[in-house]
Amino acid sequence: MTLPETMTCIEIKQPGGPEALVPGSRPLPLPQAGEVLIRVAAAGVNRPDVIQRQGLYPAPPGASDIPGLEVAGTVVALGAGVEGVAIGDAVCALVSGGGYAQYCTAAAACCLPLPRGYDMVRAAALPETFFTVWHNVFQRARLQPGETILVHGGSSGIGTTAIQLAKVFGARVLTTAGSDEKCRACEALGAERAIDYRTEDFVDVVAEMTGKKGADVILDMVGGDYLPRNVKSLATEGRLVIIAFLKGPKVEMNFMPVMLKRLTITGSTLRVQPLAAKATIARELHEQVWPLLDAGRVAPVVHARFALDEAAAAHQLMESSTHIGKIILEVAQPEI
Repeated sequence: MTLPETMTCIEIKQPGGPEALVPGSRPLPLPQAGEVLIRVAAAGVNRPDVIQRQGLYPAPPGASDIPGLEVAGTVVALGAGVEGVAIGDAVCALVSGGGYAQYCTAAAACCLPLPRGYDMVRAAALPETFFTVWHNVFQRARLQPGETILVHGGSSGIGTTAIQLAKVFGARVLTTAGSDEKCRACEALGAERAIDYRTEDFVDVVAEMTGKKGADVILDMVGGDYLPRNVKSLATEGRLVIIAFLKGPKVEMNFMPVMLKRLTITGSTLRVQPLAAKATIARELHEQVWPLLDAGRVAPVVHARFALDEAAAAHQLMESSTHIGKIILEVAQPEI
């Protein structure tokens, strides 16, 4: 196969609103040792892409400045020392940047096969959310069967994934969402009770649903004034995992309940973690979650699809928060 010298991609010309995303042309990236080159068929749109576009989340050293943290496509070239992935394989992959493009490099260790029956669009909806949920809910928070988890933002890509995985692994799931439609969607995915945060106080509902015991695990992407309320809603020995700050990273609070209830407060970002850590997540997902995807016991929720050159419209939808599940860019490719 003869590869082109250049590719179409989406660039951030300057920090700003969705209009800052514009089509451009770049040289084809070359896979380094341990990497593969993927001919991209679809790329996921995620909240970190929006923050990067706003100039608040720069790509880590060595990563592409093109946005996009997850792709699905076909492997067309291999870097030195790659094992377990071959040219022609259909894969989805977690990447540190570069996903909004016709071609993207990815660490071979972060590539996973397409689940049974999946097309590229559904596969592109998997890596960022499944890696994030697995790492934070199961590795960091150590969610156990029979425990209660509260998932904030249940209708987001992260939320819809967390609800399903927590449920299938035997936890009791509560969640928050911002409309009746979103609440019903969360309950259809496995949440026992979805709390409309516009009209209900999740602290009161969690207390009611748990007999005042509290949740064992809370997955939070809101931050701000949710932090003290989360602490109040946690059970003794509870674990709070923070993955984003939609309401800001700073708050004044009383830490005495953290001591009295022996709580754990932790958090993470995925993009800057070492490759070895991401490879471990990929391996565990392949062993424990991919069979569930193959069997249809869990599945990504795809809300909307846009063409690559409609990335600005995709970001507008993301920022509107009216979607339920994932937003995907479909990448047209010229004939080779």
